[in-house]
Amino acid sequence: MKFRDLEKSALHLNELYEQLEIKRWGRSWSTTELALGFVGDVGDLAKLIQANAGIRDIDDCKAKLGHELSDCLWSIIVLAHKCGIDLEAEFVKNTGELAEYVSGELAS
Repeated sequence: MKFRDLEKSALHLNELYEQLEIKRWGRSWSTTELALGFVGDVGDLAKLIQANAGIRDIDDCKAKLGHELSDCLWSIIVLAHKCGIDLEAEFVKNTGELAEYVSGELAS
């Protein structure tokens, strides 16, 4: 699956969530609320990483870890879209610049 396919899937799910939010609360979540939800997911992710490393007990942590990583990726994709960021382009640019920097540091 290509990034654009992942993005399309994430945004479709976001549209469904927005419909549910409107049904339940009369409005969809703001980017601030989405970011706060993401922060909660990152906290859950940190605990699952600890469990995966053997320093916290969480049943079925591997499956839960995959789920939480997916939740975090979904949040990042949706937030980037709502903020007008081309995440794929930024990722390619950023990782290229960082690889160049690290390679230069290794060579010196």
